[in-house]
Amino acid sequence: MAVLTITKENFEHEVLQSDRPVLLDFWATWCGPCRMIAPVVEEIAAERPDIKVGKINVDEQGELAQQFGVMSIPTLVVIKHGQIAEQTVGAVPKEHILAML
Repeated sequence: MAVLTITKENFEHEVLQSDRPVLLDFWATWCGPCRMIAPVVEEIAAERPDIKVGKINVDEQGELAQQFGVMSIPTLVVIKHGQIAEQTVGAVPKEHILAML
């Protein structure tokens, strides 16, 4: 499945009302570690049809970043049944991201 661009306009529908776990990647274009894990996040989206993967640009969606208390990026958050199930900060290996799911 393709990586979704999550905005405050589609957050409710795509994340909170999702029938599958959602992996959210909080990122920014200027963030080096964000660019390092981007291919991994895209791989997971392609390999795992049982989950949704969304990216939230913190520069464009500051309200969502604030809502999740994002202070450093990349921040990865797993949402299950509308609730935060797991959260990690920094460029982590693929195995760590998969273990969160």
